Amino acid sequence: MIGLPDDVTACLFDLDGVLTSTAALHEIAWKQTFDEFLTAHCGPDEPAFTKDDYNAYVDGRPRADGVRTFLTARGIVLPEGEPDDPPGDRTVNGLGNRKNDLLLRIIEDRGVTPYPGSVAYLQAAKDAGLAIGVVTSSANGAHVLDAAGLTPFVGARIDGLVIAERKLRGKPAPDSFLAGAADLGVTPDTTAVFEDALAGVRAGRDGHFRFVVGVNRADQADELRANGADLVVDDLAELLS
Repeated sequence: MIGLPDDVTACLFDLDGVLTSTAALHEIAWKQTFDEFLTAHCGPDEPAFTKDDYNAYVDGRPRADGVRTFLTARGIVLPEGEPDDPPGDRTVNGLGNRKNDLLLRIIEDRGVTPYPGSVAYLQAAKDAGLAIGVVTSSANGAHVLDAAGLTPFVGARIDGLVIAERKLRGKPAPDSFLAGAADLGVTPDTTAVFEDALAGVRAGRDGHFRFVVGVNRADQADELRANGADLVVDDLAELLS
């Protein structure tokens, strides 16, 4: 009744863009951060950060990885700096911290809204006895889950803070999903992964998870399939019909 193979016993969900609409807030914060930086560093003629840039280089990745990947695409190299660099410093960490400051302000102003279809799906998965975990590259995972009222569903959480503490490779590497499965006490061959980001879908595929659901929030259904999604839906509620 929940659209998964019968042998699936656990679900691992990405957070931003799968369970909550906060992916759009991340994109806004990244765009402001990078546009300010590009104008200051390269001049006014440098092309602005676009939605395609977000999807290709940033979405689903840990914050510092997103900074590095995008800047590399523009031929820009910055020093790493330190994790506590002041927001806006011309370092990888400084830019990442600037983005996070902006994101927290946006969340404070707008709040966090879970997708109704995702809430219904979480309830159905819980009722079916499936173990539930959240795997997100965001360091604000606990805050967003609490603000969205989703924490009671979650049996294990791997977020950006845990990824850093355990020195896991971020998506598209499968490490964070594998850690989520281990924390739930399950194995990849009986676990489904739910992702909206191309990097996250690749992580599910490369981790040899039983089933990978691509959630098409950014009009990239073909790309989700090409990166390893077994099934693509526009909303998790479709799996309940």
